[in-house]
Amino acid sequence: MSRAKGFPEYGELVVCSVQDVKNYGAFVTLDEYDEKVGFIHIRDVATGWVKYVRDYVREGQKVVCKVLGVDSKKGQIDLSLKSVNAHQKREKIQFWKNDKKAEKLMEIIAERMSIPGTDVYDMFGNELIDAYGTLYGAFEGAVADREMFLNEFSGDWTDTFMEVANENIAVSTVQIDGTLIMTSAAPNGVVQIREALEAGLAVGEEFDVGIHCIGCPRYRIVVKAREYKEAEEILKNVSDVAIEHLEAAGGTATLKR
Repeated sequence: MSRAKGFPEYGELVVCSVQDVKNYGAFVTLDEYDEKVGFIHIRDVATGWVKYVRDYVREGQKVVCKVLGVDSKKGQIDLSLKSVNAHQKREKIQFWKNDKKAEKLMEIIAERMSIPGTDVYDMFGNELIDAYGTLYGAFEGAVADREMFLNEFSGDWTDTFMEVANENIAVSTVQIDGTLIMTSAAPNGVVQIREALEAGLAVGEEFDVGIHCIGCPRYRIVVKAREYKEAEEILKNVSDVAIEHLEAAGGTATLKR
């Protein structure tokens, strides 16, 4: 039940499978984008001089790359391996694994409800993604706070959803995220954005909050907390302060979920 998309955006981190390694780079398929083909040029494989590409990547390997450019008309996607650090790789791989697990759980729900797999997205899956940011976040939120979930959503599907969630998700903490879109036309706009993000982080310094650039002007806020409601409140406080700080300096900012 693949949730295939069109093309990735500039600066986005993507999970790829290495298909063909050449002397001048490597061809990969993008696992999250319906197996579209991307290319990592030798100059973008690693920092410093690369003599043999195979010293860094091999066929069948899973890698996390940063999108350098997209030409949708030509179907061309340029990628960088060297621009992704170890922390970003771990976070992205875990996010991808969670997404794949959530898709499998949706298949189980569809089977138990005796309906076509794609119907679960039309019935409630897309609504859950809008509310929680990701399907996996919805499963975690349902387990972490059943009462809040059932107050928010209703329908014949909720019993099956809760049943599958409780069977497969063990939650010690919940993780939610949102994306800040931040722009400034000022000569020191980059500084203004950085200061706005720092102001937001200062509000959440007592909590598990991280902000990562996923391709300007997009900045991903990740919040971990014991309960979904608490995480939502932290995310709101951090984003509100960052937005207010940038707007006060003449920039624009919005939070996308």
